[in-house]
Amino acid sequence: MSTLEIRDLQVSVKLPEGDLKPILAGVDLTVKSGETHAIMGPNGSGKSTLAYSIAGHPKYEITGGSVTLDGNNVLDMTVDERARAGLFLAMQYPVEVPGVSVANFLRTAKTAIDGEAPKLRTWAGELRGAMEKLQMDPAFAQRNVNEGFSGGEKKRHEIMQLELLKPKMAILDETDSGLDIDALRIVSEGVNRVRETGETGLLLITHYTRILRYIKPDFVHVFVAGKIVQEGGPELAEQLEAEGYERYVGARV
Repeated sequence: MSTLEIRDLQVSVKLPEGDLKPILAGVDLTVKSGETHAIMGPNGSGKSTLAYSIAGHPKYEITGGSVTLDGNNVLDMTVDERARAGLFLAMQYPVEVPGVSVANFLRTAKTAIDGEAPKLRTWAGELRGAMEKLQMDPAFAQRNVNEGFSGGEKKRHEIMQLELLKPKMAILDETDSGLDIDALRIVSEGVNRVRETGETGLLLITHYTRILRYIKPDFVHVFVAGKIVQEGGPELAEQLEAEGYERYVGARV
């Protein structure tokens, strides 16, 4: 059982002129293995800032609070140390990596996280099986990471990483963004396979409830103006679908 604890997290973004703009205004959240937490909120509320701050993006400066994974201070870790500790980020806009094949990227990542290279005789089968489950052409294994991929193919590749790397905690930043109905279903099935192991805690960031029709959250958190303003179960997502965020945004004015 692993636990990600976020306490009074305050984060500012570094502006081009060098000033700091406050984004997160004190976030408190606990995610445990096997739990699925949905973070929902309007554009510009700080949801992605939360994701990238936990992952260690240099654009964001932690100005207060703490983030621990199983009692270890995440904020003292480099980005690669966070990944080896068990943190995973599926990005809203996955980047291209020219010159690095999907197969080499995944095997190198697996080696770095596990501390030893996966056995070739079993790894090829695992990779092939993961691609089949996500309905990806096996030829993609030899293509450069995300180069020329469609939006749906990039998101499937993110979930393939999630399934193969088996992190303790996974942050999915608007994984539903840009997906058509079929791709959304396939990606959601991959996330649910990870959920069903009970070994990974999931933090699912989204604007809309459509992905929550496929991935049932245990907890829903409404995120407005850099902090959580309401918490509840799956029924809260249904309320947001019917009423929107206006009541929460209006309360902050």
